[in-house]
Amino acid sequence: MATQSPFSWLADAADTLRAQLPADFPQSFTPPAWAVAEVQQRVVLLLNHVLMQEPAARDRLQRQRGRQVQVCWRDQVFQCAFTPAGLVEFITPDAGGKAADLVLRVNEPSPFELAKTVLQGEKPAIRIEGDVQLAAEVNWLIDHVRWDPEEDVARLIGDAPAHTLVQTAKRIVDALRSFVQQQTAKAAP
Repeated sequence: MATQSPFSWLADAADTLRAQLPADFPQSFTPPAWAVAEVQQRVVLLLNHVLMQEPAARDRLQRQRGRQVQVCWRDQVFQCAFTPAGLVEFITPDAGGKAADLVLRVNEPSPFELAKTVLQGEKPAIRIEGDVQLAAEVNWLIDHVRWDPEEDVARLIGDAPAHTLVQTAKRIVDALRSFVQQQTAKAAP
C-alpha cells in the first residue's frame, strides 16, 4: 500500500492558486518600488556579511574597487560598486553616475521558472556585457563564496540547536526541490 506524502496538500494548493491567477501573472506582476529598494538593501547587507567572513574574496574585490556591476531582470535593476574595503555598496542606477563596468542580464522572464532553476541547483541563463576580467572575478565569487548559516545561528543559540535547525531547514529545502522536480516531470509531456 502506497503512502501519501504529508505535503500533498501543498501541490493541490499550488494548482488551485495557479488556476486563479491570470495567465500572464508572472510577467505582469511588478512589485512596489519601496519593496524593491528594501530587498536590494537587504541583499547588500547579506553580501557584505558573507564577504566579511571571506578574506580571500575581499582581497580580490579590493583590486576591483570603484568598479560597478549591474544585474538586470525584467524591468528590475540592481547596481552595486566594490569598495576599497572589498565590500559591496548599493548604487542607485538613476543617479546619473558612471555606467556599470559589467552588466548581467538574466534571460528568464518568469519568476516561477527562475525559482525552479535555482531550486534545482542550476545557474540561470545570463547574458554578460562589459569587462571580461570583472566578469571572471564575479564568477569566482559565485563559485567559491558560500554563506554558512549554521555558524551565524550557532552564535545566537549554540552549536547543537543550530545544527539541528539548519539540518531541518536543509530537509525542507530538499523536499521543496523534490516537489518542484516532480511537478516539472508531471508537466512535461
